[in-house]
This record gives sequence, structure tokens and C-alpha cells, in this order.
Amino acid sequence: MGDEQKPFGTEQQPGEEPSKTEHKEAKEAYQAASAEKKKKSPLPKVDFNTFVLSLSSSVMVHLGEVNDPGTGESGQDLDMARHTIDMLDMLEKKTKGNLDPDEERLLKNVLFEMRMKFIQKTK
Repeated sequence: MGDEQKPFGTEQQPGEEPSKTEHKEAKEAYQAASAEKKKKSPLPKVDFNTFVLSLSSSVMVHLGEVNDPGTGESGQDLDMARHTIDMLDMLEKKTKGNLDPDEERLLKNVLFEMRMKFIQKTK
């Protein structure tokens, strides 16, 4: 019973893990669907540095240092800023020994800068 394959795209039961085949089919379907979108709306390359810089941009928005790109408004949410800095910290711990020197340097520098800005905002 547990080995039955469901057609691709059917919903999983709560707590049920997709099979390897379902993971592969979903990945292939996603790649096909996203390929056309990439041609119409090119975004920055998906890499580690872009990810870190994206998180740091979120911190800057939450600190009120830059306007929210969605609303154009400036505001402060120190809890969200701290939470995002904590995510960067977790990322540093989980990737220790797996980054190239430039990635490691960027992450360390971004963390330092975001922590310092957070400290300034909380004084």
C-alpha cells in the first residue's frame, strides 16, 4: 500500500513525504515552467552572494534605512530586522567550511554591518 505511486501533481496527505519520482517530476515541471518566465523577466543570478545581499536588503528595510520596495514607504520593524540577522547568523554557522573565501568574507562583513546598524537603532 505505501509503495503506490500517485499521478504527478496530486496532493500529499499531511505528514506524507513525496517519493523520489515525485520530487524529480516536480523539479522538471518547475524548470520547464520557469524557463519561459526567465526569458520575459530576467532577475539576478541565483547564487550565494545574491542570497546574502537579498537578506541584508531586507534587514535595511526593517531597520528603516531604505524604503520598502513594495510600498515605497519607510518604516521600522526591529523584531523582523533581528530575526533576519539571526537567519544570516544561522546561515554562517551552517555553511562554515563550505564557502569560498569571497562568499565567507561577504557573509562576515554583511553580518557585522547589519549587527552594528541594529545596535545603533536600538540605542
